[in-house]
Amino acid sequence: MSLFRPIACLILLLSLTAPVSAQQRGGEQARGPVIFSLIPEDSVTDHVLKTATGDLPYTATAGTLDLFGQDGNRSAKIFYTAYIAKDRKPGRPLTFAFNGGPGAASAYLHLGLIGPKIVDFGKSGDDGTMPTLKDNPDSWLALTDLVIIDPVGTGWSRASDDETAKNFYGVRQDADSLAKAITLYVQKNDRLDAPKYLAGESYGGFRAAKVALSMKNNQGLLVSGIVMLSPLLEGRFLANSDDPLSAALQLPSLAAAHMENTKSFTPEKLAEAETFALKDYLPALAGPAPSGTAADGLYSRISAMTGISKDVIAESRGFIGDAYTKQMGGPGRVVSPYDASYSVPDAYPESPFSRNDDPILEGYTRAYGAAFVAYARNELKFSSDMTYNLLNEEVNRRWEWNGSRGGDSRALASASTDLRDLLSVIPPFRLVIAHGYSDALTPYGASRYVIEHLPAPLATGRAELKRYRGGHMFYTNPDSRHAFAEDIRAFYGAKATD
Repeated sequence: MSLFRPIACLILLLSLTAPVSAQQRGGEQARGPVIFSLIPEDSVTDHVLKTATGDLPYTATAGTLDLFGQDGNRSAKIFYTAYIAKDRKPGRPLTFAFNGGPGAASAYLHLGLIGPKIVDFGKSGDDGTMPTLKDNPDSWLALTDLVIIDPVGTGWSRASDDETAKNFYGVRQDADSLAKAITLYVQKNDRLDAPKYLAGESYGGFRAAKVALSMKNNQGLLVSGIVMLSPLLEGRFLANSDDPLSAALQLPSLAAAHMENTKSFTPEKLAEAETFALKDYLPALAGPAPSGTAADGLYSRISAMTGISKDVIAESRGFIGDAYTKQMGGPGRVVSPYDASYSVPDAYPESPFSRNDDPILEGYTRAYGAAFVAYARNELKFSSDMTYNLLNEEVNRRWEWNGSRGGDSRALASASTDLRDLLSVIPPFRLVIAHGYSDALTPYGASRYVIEHLPAPLATGRAELKRYRGGHMFYTNPDSRHAFAEDIRAFYGAKATD
């Protein structure tokens, strides 16, 4: 999953391992910092994936890749899980996947979408108290070999010490370190001739564009394509509904959520909301405040479309802002930006603004962490005494955006130019961006805007947007996960082999 969310509630704190002192480093110089001794040796196991076309034997490797500093000392260990089909045919794709945050481990994509096992959250789909693992009939392993990576500071990936860690916590530094790790894996496993793909969720989508450029420019490896799930592409659109364009790009996702809540969702009704958002809503927000019958008609339509009180909308002259979190779930309930159609009882109903833990990020999806630890121990035979960092707030807090830290610099983050460069100089390169309709955090409208503003010679037939029922992690819906898997099969196309 991803870790992005409005500034007021980003992620819960999971501790980093304590820094290792200079004295300890000196004593451990020969075999590396003490922290690395807590990470087990690589584990290799054999398994079989049941697919629609028959059994697929594969090898799973849970292990680490070592990165070294200019002084020759080991600076970090990056944990990964690789799933490689046995007796694979030449040209079988190889996909490197990661989540976002910054500060999120890959367990979300791993056990929620692409891996051979997925977490079952019970009949209700949101019970994380007793998560169970089951076979994933839609695993991407049927289409591509997989290497699922935890960036430094997440999962079991660690820097040698706290001072060194800061060299990994930034847009450029992160991209360069992952490009190096990917290159090391390709070289060590003789996969240079495999078509190489990247897959990333939320910030991981943004990260994928940066990693692809670093692979090309610094490592001499060219990627064949990128799959982005609910990505951040332009920081200015992230939870910035006080800006007219951002608000207009978010509105269809709120409309979709309201349709889900009222069981009235249809593609036709959503198309009407999309047209209204750019042709009527955007000009009204960008221009002078409407008045009289014009204002009444505008606010009434927004209210009908979103389920938000007309009076609340009028008070902010049409800008919805964060009002939807307390308005769209009904009296005494609060919704999640990750899926505005999902609500829970409001823990602070007397507060005029949302103070709730996020119903999804800090709710049932937390179970991905413990589930992955159990899976690694019991099935991958990789057992560590070190805590698995599913979400690491320290990484997020220390992240360097565009040469500085903090929310203001995050707003300047952009991946659009990276996509232009990749599409321009790598002719086979293809891009698919997938979104859940009711994701209000990274709404699909923002990705559509980016794609539609790419030069036509670059984007036509090579960059596409896919949408599914659900929110930021739409893959927790089995029907959406299956539909996405079918679209991914077409994306890999003839290059996919069993």
